[in-house]
Amino acid sequence: MLGKRALTGLPRLVLNQQGFNGVGFYKIPGQLAALRPLVLDHCRYASTSPRLWVPSLTTPNFGTKPIAERRENTFSDRSQLKYARRVVIKLGSAVITREDEHGLALGRLASIVEQVAECQNEGRECIMVTSGAVAFGKQKLTQELLMSLSMRETLSPTDHTREDAPTLLEPRAAAAVGQSGLMSLYDAMFSQYGVKIAQVLVTKADFYNEETRKNIMSTLSELISLNIVPIINTNDAVSPPPQIDEPIGAKPGKRGISLKDNDSLAAMLAAEVQSDLLILMSDVDGIYNKPPWEPGARFLHTFSSEQRQTIEFGQKSKVGTGGMDSKVNSAIWALDRGVSVVICNGYAKEAIKTILSGRKIGTFFTDSAVVGSVPTEVIAENARIGGRLLQTLTAEERASAVHTLADLLVSKQSLILDANQKDLQEASSSGLAKPLLSRLSLTPSKLKNLAVGLNQIADSSHRNVGRVLRRTRLAEGLELKQITVPIGVLLVIFESRPDSLPQVAALAMASANGLLLKGGKEAAYSNKALMELVKEALGTVGATNAISLVSTREEIGDLLTMEQHIDLIIPRGSSDLVRSIQKQSQHIPVMGHAEGICHVFVDKDADLKKALKIVRDSKCDYPAACNAMETLLIHEDLMNTSFFSDICDLLKKEDVKINAGPALNQMLTFGPPLAKSMKHEYGALECCIEVVKGIDAAIDHIHTYGSGHTEVIVTENKSRAEDFQKRIDSACVFHNASSRFADGFRFGLGAEVGISTARIHARGPVGVEGLLTTKWVLDGDDHAAADFSEQGGRHWLHESLPTNGQ
Repeated sequence: MLGKRALTGLPRLVLNQQGFNGVGFYKIPGQLAALRPLVLDHCRYASTSPRLWVPSLTTPNFGTKPIAERRENTFSDRSQLKYARRVVIKLGSAVITREDEHGLALGRLASIVEQVAECQNEGRECIMVTSGAVAFGKQKLTQELLMSLSMRETLSPTDHTREDAPTLLEPRAAAAVGQSGLMSLYDAMFSQYGVKIAQVLVTKADFYNEETRKNIMSTLSELISLNIVPIINTNDAVSPPPQIDEPIGAKPGKRGISLKDNDSLAAMLAAEVQSDLLILMSDVDGIYNKPPWEPGARFLHTFSSEQRQTIEFGQKSKVGTGGMDSKVNSAIWALDRGVSVVICNGYAKEAIKTILSGRKIGTFFTDSAVVGSVPTEVIAENARIGGRLLQTLTAEERASAVHTLADLLVSKQSLILDANQKDLQEASSSGLAKPLLSRLSLTPSKLKNLAVGLNQIADSSHRNVGRVLRRTRLAEGLELKQITVPIGVLLVIFESRPDSLPQVAALAMASANGLLLKGGKEAAYSNKALMELVKEALGTVGATNAISLVSTREEIGDLLTMEQHIDLIIPRGSSDLVRSIQKQSQHIPVMGHAEGICHVFVDKDADLKKALKIVRDSKCDYPAACNAMETLLIHEDLMNTSFFSDICDLLKKEDVKINAGPALNQMLTFGPPLAKSMKHEYGALECCIEVVKGIDAAIDHIHTYGSGHTEVIVTENKSRAEDFQKRIDSACVFHNASSRFADGFRFGLGAEVGISTARIHARGPVGVEGLLTTKWVLDGDDHAAADFSEQGGRHWLHESLPTNGQ
């Protein structure tokens, strides 16, 4: 163990964007704070980020410095907040107190304490600015007052003083009683996690006096170095001096700050102690561009100081002294001095942990995150507007845009391939798996096939949107139609395959849907180049914003919470990606498949030459595809022939690794290794072979271990094939054809947005029709429901009408 004297003068690390560049020294004002793992994260971050961060073995005595000056670089986006080491957390009165204003919200407070303690224990340095002393004191004094009033009521039953008891309490007296109780409560809560705390009781006037301000900062410095959480609250038990109007902390060309509430106090402290992050917790979700109850109010997930003049604020909190205007002013003041700020709702579950994980909660204040970028919510709303514009176009105009995109894929081929080459080079150097490299690669042949598929989409799209599915004459002069309409705004998340982008974009154009595309970072250059072509094609019909590439660093989890802007999510990628999307999306429907466990069953009446060809193509044509065969089922009678040897020889020549199912494993003394699981998608040159007794056993096996994607029977017995196709409960069921035909292009759909194994809405390869829903259109002439009562005089007909030509 190193004592205080031994640690005095230990070196600190000075890091910048180039990494380590020097060694300095601090005279340590107290014992060394624990050398915690977070420092390593900071070192990794500092070597790649433009932010200058100086991780010292202890904290310099910032109390001797002038009021905080500007530090040039704050965190530029939320993903970097996980690197915040020093965090100031302000708890507003509305967070601390119960909704009925009678005492503290203990459950909510306990959750916040737990999060702060976890942050402290994992290596961060936390400082809390808290309200609540008055509320806690009022609760205790009210009980005492009511007990004393009971005697008065006994002597005078008509005395109604009890009803006015809460209003009789003087706030300063309540604060005097509540301060010690509040700190005892904090101490008991934090002690559960082995975290020590200390109260720093201040008055606002202390910060206007240079000597007392230095003392406060020196105290905080010492406490932080001792790994203690300082809890700062204002001394409301004393009558404060008249408010000093002159702001403090002003520098030439900068405005100061007046300490009028805990928001401004927290901002000043955060700047003084050179905090990385200030979290202002209140009873609001964050910042809106106008009071949230007014029409057109839009929540701002990211806020820059330039937006200050565009915001309208409502009334301040009914509980505390600081309103939203004060919070924004305080946040901008801290931001000007290098502190990133998040204003969030303290009622939210695990708000602090969510913020530090980089997820989108509350409003994030930064100077750089919004420069040159458009918030995703705005992009999504533009997609909705653009989709509605596409819907007003004629089918010919929409088809024309798709044809234009197809032509651009060929005419600007070199631009696309150059961008793709950059992705391939970076992916190769980063060690991307071979199957993913194959998906990532674009070739002239792929682009040509893409163009062919897009032209198919255009040619077949003329009667998709607005198609009449049903016409009914409900009564004389009252006609009802059911017509196809777009779903709305789609979010398609895809990995590796940049060729997905123009395919999905074309399907969205043809179906008049707005579209957000979220591609993998491994295809960033390719996706950007292809998106430029999509925008160019949309520009020919005046709907440029209908489709956009979401290229911000937002977590996918944040996109999945945008149920007001997104109507359907379609994930295209690995089973892990799809499962993750399906699990996280609680309010937006997800269309897709988590796995592609496809089977080929070779019946005893199969033409074995056909079977060899079909098995080879199903497994080896593109093993990374979701429609590739993963399990081969062989009728047991064929084990008495050369077929098993022939199929093994064929697969080995193709470098396919073979695993044995339980039945096959029992039959062979020396054979392939036993498969770890029969329900597994290999996605590579690997498969499983199993032996079954017949068609019934094959169907049972598929229903037990399959994923409902694509199944194949190879047989010359037509009735058995029909039985297989009728009984198998999968999206695609084939007879004497490769499983690789489960594809939108091969189905003549032009392309697919994905393959769905769901049972509601679209199933199998999803083309334009799978991106449509319906609406009902009713035409009448002064018809009213009351007209069809016994006294109304009108009668139901419910007569079906032809839809042809409508």
